[in-house]
This record gives sequence, C-alpha cells and structure tokens, in this order.
Amino acid sequence: MYTEPYEFEGGTEVRGLSAAWSQVSALVGAMDATLGKWLMDTYGIGLADYRAVLHLSKAADRELRLNDLARKVGLNQSSVTRLVGRLEGKKLVFRDTCPDDGRGVYAVITDQGMDTVAVIREPYEAKIRELLRKTTEEYPDLDHGGLDRAFEVIGSLVR
Repeated sequence: MYTEPYEFEGGTEVRGLSAAWSQVSALVGAMDATLGKWLMDTYGIGLADYRAVLHLSKAADRELRLNDLARKVGLNQSSVTRLVGRLEGKKLVFRDTCPDDGRGVYAVITDQGMDTVAVIREPYEAKIRELLRKTTEEYPDLDHGGLDRAFEVIGSLVR
C-alpha cells in the first residue's frame, strides 16, 4: 500500500515514482485478468488475441509486420508467432510476406477478424468502464487513494 508522500520539484515528482508505477501496474494487472476471463467466457477469445485483431483492424491495409504487432501487444517475437498461429486457426488473420524482400512477415486481418472486432469492441469498452467505476468493489486490495496520486504523478511526467 502506498503511503510515501509525493514531492514535486519544478513540476516533476522526485520521490515515490516506483510506488506510483506499482499502483498503476497492480490495477492494470487486475483489470487485464478480469478482462481476459470475461473475453474468454463471453466470446471464446483471449485478451492478447483480441488486442492483436483490434490493432490489425486499425492498421493501414489491415496488416502489420509481426515485430510491430509484437510491440503493440507487448509480446516477444516467439510469443507473437504463436499468437498469430492461434488467430490463423480461428480464421481471424492470415500471414503474408513482404513483396519487396520476401523476408518480412505480416499478419493480415480477415473479414471474419474485422467482424469479430465489430462484435466485441463496444461490450469490451463497456466492461472496461464498468471495472473502472467499480474498482473499490472489484479490487478491494488496491490502495485507491494511492492510485489517484499515481495517475497524477505519471500524468505530470508524460508529455
């Protein structure tokens, strides 16, 4: 639980940043676990899978190089390769190679993948709003006052 006071020097917090980041990480981890279970129970798709097709749905030409997709979803190269394999098995994406050099591999979202995003997006965002509004009930172990301070500190540093 965060109890260390924040000190600002020239608008920048100089103590407690690691504690603030821990508070945010705890909230994100708890919400991701809840969202992942909800997505699987409701739609039969994992959280990383949904995030991948969501990124692909917004990409130019509905495709991303695997290394770019890995970065956006927060995975390493081998994990994103397995993720794309799962998505191919569900007919949500297919792989394509770069026509210029043949070395770059792309994940391309299918029409079925686009339909999946269209079906899930609004309920997923509603679930996020619900969880954020009910953080005290859903995640009673979090220091909610610390979260408020953490977002203030982190927001002051992000420009």
